[in-house]
Amino acid sequence: MKIEVENQIIAFHTQYGSRKKLSIHIEPNGQVIVKVPNGTSEETIASAVRHHGAAILKQLEALAKAREVPKLHDYQEEGKFLHLGRFYALHELIETEGRDEDELRMSLKKFYFANCKQIISERLKIYQAQMKVKAKSFDIVESVTKWGSCSSDRKLTFNYRLAMAPVDVIDYVVVHELSHLTHMNHDRSFWRLVGSIMPDYKAKEAYLARYGQAMTL
Repeated sequence: MKIEVENQIIAFHTQYGSRKKLSIHIEPNGQVIVKVPNGTSEETIASAVRHHGAAILKQLEALAKAREVPKLHDYQEEGKFLHLGRFYALHELIETEGRDEDELRMSLKKFYFANCKQIISERLKIYQAQMKVKAKSFDIVESVTKWGSCSSDRKLTFNYRLAMAPVDVIDYVVVHELSHLTHMNHDRSFWRLVGSIMPDYKAKEAYLARYGQAMTL
C-alpha cells in the first residue's frame, strides 16, 4: 500500500497475524512494515500510518542520510565528521586554525567526550525516570568493542563515539544499559523490557552494526 504524507509517498507492506495490536516497523533497508491483527481494515491501517507519518518520514530520512558517507578522516578544514547522525565540516565542530593533524585529532576527541557526557547525562535523566531505575554512576570511555556496559554494582559506561550517532540511537544504548539494572543477562525478560520502552530497538541495533565503522576518528 501507499499513502501520501506531507507531500511525500510512504510505501509499506502489511503483515496480518494473530496479534492484538497494530505496530509499525522500519527495517534498516528502509522498508516499512505494518503488522496488524487479522481482519484489520485497510482504512484503519492507512489511518495509523498517516498518524505516525511524520515520525516514519524522519526515520527514513535518517537512514538515507546515513548511507551518504563522504570522505572520512580528512583533517582539513573541510574534512567531514559525524555528530549526532549528521556530517559536519571539521571547522564547524572545533577550532582548526594553526593546528596540525595530531592537535586536531586530540581536540576533536575532547569535543566528542564532552559532548557525549552532556547528552548521556540528559538522556539518563529522562529514561531513569521513565523506567524507575537509578544507576550508581556513569562514565564516558573509549572502546573498540562496546557501545555501553553495566557492572554488577550499577555503574554504567558509554563509548564516546556515541556522540557521532543520532540521538534516537544514543537513546537505545541508554535504554539497553538501564535495562541491565533490572535484568543483568540478555534473556527474554531483558529484551521484553527494552522493547516496551523502545519498540523499534532492532533498527537502532542495525544502525550501529552497519554504520559503527564510520563512527570513528
